[in-house]
Amino acid sequence: MPISAKPETLVKQLLARRLRQRIMNGKLRPGDRVVENKWAKEFGVAQASIREAINLLIQDGFLTKADGRSARVTNLSEQDVLKLYELRGALEGLAARRAAELSADITPLKEALTRMRAAARRGDAEELLDADLAFHLALAAASGNHYVVEQAERILIPFFAFVRIRVVAGDKGTAAWNRDLEVHRRIVDLIKDGDGDVVERFMQHAMSRFAATAYENWEKSSS
Repeated sequence: MPISAKPETLVKQLLARRLRQRIMNGKLRPGDRVVENKWAKEFGVAQASIREAINLLIQDGFLTKADGRSARVTNLSEQDVLKLYELRGALEGLAARRAAELSADITPLKEALTRMRAAARRGDAEELLDADLAFHLALAAASGNHYVVEQAERILIPFFAFVRIRVVAGDKGTAAWNRDLEVHRRIVDLIKDGDGDVVERFMQHAMSRFAATAYENWEKSSS
């Protein structure tokens, strides 16, 4: 029988879900401050409980916080998106090359891709994004380099949180991923083939292509 969670843990998880819902329904928009005492009053809880909930959402990438400042809903400009895709091309290209050279286990990648396809068929954008994130984190893990994994988590978790906010809050559906599913399948096949140089170049090219349309799909059309 699983050990029950402590009451204080359940409280902060519940508050985190309530704040997350405010983000997803547009009550809190990208860039908005999340003021602890305001939400403590609205939810009728202690400010410390809100602070803990905020910390959970920071871990999940939905909020960011600089030292001495209030947390804010994760926000990325068009230039931020372009720069992040450029960085992802380099980092994930390296991960894919090392995975191919190491003949890494690609089962986690296949499983994530299967989830992506099923979610796309159902039109389930949230599940598709979860599976897409799982795919790219699995790719980082397949590199066998824990530094690559650490950097991938630092980049991808807030990045995918931002995409989720824009896509789900804007009710965008899953159509934008139709072509991307084939790209992900090709990544898996190239890693299986074991040609590191080819898969690294393909990864970089794929990220450049994604960058060309991402901001238009997720941000401008949601405004």
